Amino acid sequence: MAEEPRSNPGEYVTVEIYDQLYHLSGEDQRHIRDLAAYVDAKMRAVAAQGKTADSLRVAVLAALNLADELSQAKSADPREGRVRTTSLRVLLDEVLDGERKTGA
Repeated sequence: MAEEPRSNPGEYVTVEIYDQLYHLSGEDQRHIRDLAAYVDAKMRAVAAQGKTADSLRVAVLAALNLADELSQAKSADPREGRVRTTSLRVLLDEVLDGERKTGA
């Protein structure tokens, strides 16, 4: 299967996470979309198990779940864990910044 071409770092991709649109930039748009889908799924799983509708709380709980996964991955393969940690940390920072800006 042919690999999707990498985008220019200045180009944006629009993703939806937990019913919010985010315009993110990065080198690999497919990777960004995959990460966004993964975060969205984690947030929805947390929301389905909890009693809170507060999206910031859902995001923090999802982040804790992701941090636990990363911690386990780091002990299995440190190089892969560092790459995933960096990618998810950047994405989480952008999500939380968006939450702070919108007050949601």
